[in-house]
Amino acid sequence: MNSPATGSHTALLQERVDGLAWDKLHDELDARGFAVTAPLLSTRETQDLSDLFAAGRFRATIDMARYRFGDGRYRYFDHPLPDAIAELRGAFYPHLAPIANEWSGRLGGDPGAFPLEHEDLLTRCRAAGQERPTPLILRYGAGDWNALHQDLYGDVFFPFQVLTVLSEPGVDYEGGEFVLMEQRPRAQSRAHVITPPRGAFVIFPTQQRPNAGKRGDHRVGVRHGVSTVTRGRRTALGIIFHDAR
Repeated sequence: MNSPATGSHTALLQERVDGLAWDKLHDELDARGFAVTAPLLSTRETQDLSDLFAAGRFRATIDMARYRFGDGRYRYFDHPLPDAIAELRGAFYPHLAPIANEWSGRLGGDPGAFPLEHEDLLTRCRAAGQERPTPLILRYGAGDWNALHQDLYGDVFFPFQVLTVLSEPGVDYEGGEFVLMEQRPRAQSRAHVITPPRGAFVIFPTQQRPNAGKRGDHRVGVRHGVSTVTRGRRTALGIIFHDAR
């Protein structure tokens, strides 16, 4: 995909997200618990986003080794979010909210648990004292990794998040696969190991997903992380839809 030559950059990002094969992505989420989009970002756009690691405005920088989260660093963007990240956050949300409500109903919860507009979710976050933005950029060098975890940040959280790798696998880095670990009831855990194309987005559960069984849907816990980078440097962008305390 080439960078757009004319028109609004952010509007074009919105159009690209709207143009995804959402019925197919919905089916993949139901069947596997995660989905991978077609590449949405051009090489130039991924490089521009990667450059924000040094040039962006951040509210916090986390050294993962210090907190025993793994090795590497990640940085939470501050308000106002960079235009492209704010646009992607707002573009993905209305497509994921109906699926989130469907999953809530399948798990015995409220089938209208999540508002259909992202701003309404952020209003709920503010009411719960969650006002700090959560989109983040992560950078790993050789030997770095990220422990399995969940990004909840408070009482209000959205059940999906998205991630794009801004580096070229096999060229800029090796290893560093994205790992999803399912904790299945009364069964061994199951791992999914994913190497998405540069500029594609992985859609995955924040905490849990429904899984169809013989007696109906049951709850499967999900954590995510990154395997060890064996060569080079890997930079990724994570978009979380709820804000943090």
